Amino acid sequence: MKRLPFASTLAVLALLAGCATAPPPGGPAIDRTLVSKGQNSRVRFVVLHYTVADVQRSIMLLTEKEVSAHYLLTDGATPKIYGLVDEKNSAWHAGLSSWKNYTNLNNSSIGIEIVNPGFTETPDGKRTYYPFPQAQIDLLVPLLKDIVARHQVAPENILGHSDIAPQRKQDPGPLFPWKQLADAGLVAWPEAGQVAAMRSKYENNVPDAVWFQKRLAQHGYAVPQTGVFDEATHNVLVAFQTKYRQANYDGVPDAESAAILDVLTAPKPKIAQPAPASAASAAQ
Repeated sequence: MKRLPFASTLAVLALLAGCATAPPPGGPAIDRTLVSKGQNSRVRFVVLHYTVADVQRSIMLLTEKEVSAHYLLTDGATPKIYGLVDEKNSAWHAGLSSWKNYTNLNNSSIGIEIVNPGFTETPDGKRTYYPFPQAQIDLLVPLLKDIVARHQVAPENILGHSDIAPQRKQDPGPLFPWKQLADAGLVAWPEAGQVAAMRSKYENNVPDAVWFQKRLAQHGYAVPQTGVFDEATHNVLVAFQTKYRQANYDGVPDAESAAILDVLTAPKPKIAQPAPASAASAAQ
């Protein structure tokens, strides 16, 4: 029998070795040459946070404490991105959370913590929020685009912590530039002309609590369907306004908020499909 040259023998052995994963100590070898068609990414959402801490404390909190995120975006003149948790794993960033029909979003999201002081309380009890340097956003946008491309995250599923936990969270706050993300094609955004038209409709007839609660829930928020403007509904409306109407996020149900919500939840028009050609017409 003719023997293979030594180099060829090594090549064949390497090829065979690539067909199976070396067994872990005490575990079986697993052949990974076959790939199932019926699968998709576990990632459905991206959740944005602010750290309420400087870089060093943020690193400490996210690496040494019982809280984590997939990415940490620092501040300063030259911000950088730390990858802290592999995307295939769940990071502990969302906590008690929900959006649409999903709960416990740790298991279905990627969390991005952005270094930012958050807010300070003024003597009269109001909050002063801190802006996000443009250098941070310039780094965040390509990161989001990369995540969206790899996991096919829908624009309506790029969220703030306040979206998924409006009763207890405010981040990333009313100064986060959501419109820049929308302009980059990352976030669903209401068209200004449509909002203006709908606002005139609601100016003298602001919808009641039932309408707001149903539409907020339709958009994705967990909101009680009590039929009254209770504290929980107020908190959800504040979260909604801090994203889409940042000039005024007082939680008051008004015509402009109703118009924005109406546009965002309006059914998308269906594109008519051409009728199939009949056999007779096809033969002509």
